[in-house]
Amino acid sequence: MSQDLLTTQTPPDKWRRIGIGSVLALRYGFGSFFLYGAYHKTVCGWMTSPVMREHFAKRLSELDPESFSAAYLRHFAIPWYRPVSIVLTIGQMFVAASMLLGVAVRPNAALSLFLLMNISAGAFFNPSMPPFLVAAVLFMATPSGQWFGLDKHLHAKYPESPLFR
Repeated sequence: MSQDLLTTQTPPDKWRRIGIGSVLALRYGFGSFFLYGAYHKTVCGWMTSPVMREHFAKRLSELDPESFSAAYLRHFAIPWYRPVSIVLTIGQMFVAASMLLGVAVRPNAALSLFLLMNISAGAFFNPSMPPFLVAAVLFMATPSGQWFGLDKHLHAKYPESPLFR
């Protein structure tokens, strides 16, 4: 009785499929989280009202005045709250669409890392932040948009573009 080599999965193939499936599931969860964040900020009017400034001022009052986060909030985030809220909200929209559709995943993973680092700089760090930072780096390092998403088709059409690698 011989085994058909085409239908038999070797252990490395099985682990590779599990790894790819895990990264893709993580990418969709990541995209969904960013979609919720963008939706919430849009519905609550963060881009058109002083809501973000109020969040920053409240957080500043809870911090050590000599800390980096306090200086970040005092000298950058609070005076520039409107552009910060616009960049954060629209950035979250881009990241969500990218992760969910598999388009320009790597550059948008870098954008998500930038957004997450700025959120952390403002002392809005919480225990969920390290997994998001690791996931962003993972999406930058893997071709998950090539595995499942529009990146594969766009890379075939535009092979020289760094957006779809």
